[in-house]
Amino acid sequence: MSPSQPRVSLEKTSNYVEEYANSVQIRVNLWDFFLMFGKINQTAPDAVRIDNFAGIYVSPQQAKALLNILQQNIGNYEAAFGEIRLEPRAGTGFVQ
Repeated sequence: MSPSQPRVSLEKTSNYVEEYANSVQIRVNLWDFFLMFGKINQTAPDAVRIDNFAGIYVSPQQAKALLNILQQNIGNYEAAFGEIRLEPRAGTGFVQ
């Protein structure tokens, strides 16, 4: 007999926000992963500024769960819409 699964309720807190990010930087240590989200802004032909707006710490287990669900969803997306190519953004010369 397996233990019953708890009912999960998804709630949005009063300070919940949705943002667009085209930059994610990751730092890792023994205890957690830190994901910093930002927006890339080309401020001049030879200058790029990244405005970071949120940092989220996750456990290694949650980071691996995120990796798995992203791989599954990216596979589904590519099956429906074609391969996502990692090419440098016009004018920036890099992909993060």
